[in-house]
Amino acid sequence: MALVKYNNNSISAVTAATGLANGAMTHIKTLTASSSATLSFVDGADSVVLDSTYPIYVFKFINMHPSASNSYFGFNISIDSGSNYNVAKTTTWFQAYHFEADNLDGLGYNASRDLAQGTGFQDISTTMTTNDDLSLSGSLDLFNPSSTTFVKHFIARTNQMTDNPASNDSNLAGYGNTTSAVDAIQFKFNTGNIDTGKIKLYGIKDS
Repeated sequence: MALVKYNNNSISAVTAATGLANGAMTHIKTLTASSSATLSFVDGADSVVLDSTYPIYVFKFINMHPSASNSYFGFNISIDSGSNYNVAKTTTWFQAYHFEADNLDGLGYNASRDLAQGTGFQDISTTMTTNDDLSLSGSLDLFNPSSTTFVKHFIARTNQMTDNPASNDSNLAGYGNTTSAVDAIQFKFNTGNIDTGKIKLYGIKDS
């Protein structure tokens, strides 16, 4: 078996880890839901960083579970530190799904989930229920939110277990149509609360 090497030395010759390169992704904040109406990340509040420090911000969703059936998980962005979450967004949305029984599957565009200059919350899930073992996990990437030149691009991908039961892979991309700096983002279900779940915020450094 070949030896793993770092700077031309085998790992067995490394006496300290202080010389190893730091990872590009830096953890900023974790929010944990407990019957929470919303989870919000606001720059400068409660140790949250959402400014020019990083060119890319990544939000990781871990087992988001709703308190109400027929609910959708979504987000919106703000340019006034969370006073209003109403930035106009234009998006595309498609999904793939496969039933546990192996009797139905598909891939297609879902026009009911996209926005065309819509200011409301953007769905990043399909219908969710309160079944104990059902949840949603995934991520959202937000690019250069502090720019005052360009619109604000984002890409999201989530997977959820639906009550069919089935695996549903939701894919979203779009932009917030503003050249103002985005300094806050909020997540919620369109009805009821976030019963349980975690959202972790990371910043990605310049390469």
